[in-house]
Amino acid sequence: MAAKGLISVDQLFRVDGEVALITGGGSGFGRVGAFALAEAGAAIAVTDIDLDSARRVAADIEAAGGRAVAFRMDVADRAEVRAVIAEAAALFGGIHILLNSAGIVGRGPTEDLADETWDRVMAVNQTGVFLCSREAGRHMLKAGRGSIINISSIMGLSGGGLYPHLSYHATKGALVNMTRALAVEWAKKGVRVNAIAPTFFRTGFGKDLLANNAMVKAIEDRTPMGRLGDPRELAGGILYLASPASSMVTGHTLAIDGGWLAI
Repeated sequence: MAAKGLISVDQLFRVDGEVALITGGGSGFGRVGAFALAEAGAAIAVTDIDLDSARRVAADIEAAGGRAVAFRMDVADRAEVRAVIAEAAALFGGIHILLNSAGIVGRGPTEDLADETWDRVMAVNQTGVFLCSREAGRHMLKAGRGSIINISSIMGLSGGGLYPHLSYHATKGALVNMTRALAVEWAKKGVRVNAIAPTFFRTGFGKDLLANNAMVKAIEDRTPMGRLGDPRELAGGILYLASPASSMVTGHTLAIDGGWLAI
């Protein structure tokens, strides 16, 4: 217990009574965020295009004593986003935290990049964040409080250079400025908007890269800390940006990158 007049660290990172909606919650960073926020006291709406994965995460949270419900949601499907977010808000009594974690890749030389690949990456990584932020944001604005966390990337803040990945770079860079713009627009209405820019992490999202030993070595050599990240190392950043610990933080992109952007 904190002494009178001092900050209670126990409560600083708690989100008791809040409702968190996670996109891409069935795996990777979304899964980590779902578990972290549930442990900190939030009820969780686990959404994913893969319903079985979302159900497994929700079941694990429930088994640990938390509250979670799984929903199938393709963030690029406007009607589905509207319907699922409305259903989740009605079921839980609102939405106070949104973790925009759903994302896809489209690696390869730009001269060979197919139109349909570009369009799909844009639809999921950029338009999907807009759609989910708009729909969940309406509930936050009504409540007068909320926190939106967008998963960008170090590739949204740099040109990369290890391999061509134009569509991904474009969307993740857009997320950084979408975060700033929305943060400014909603700051006086009680809704904070921030982003996280992860480096390369050992998740299924980049399994093809992780299977390439030469690429892994190149990443490790380029990273000041000399290693890839463990997905659990994103939990602290997510919890910080979702909780009262960051109550004066909005419009910020937090790099969790082992020093990558410091070079």
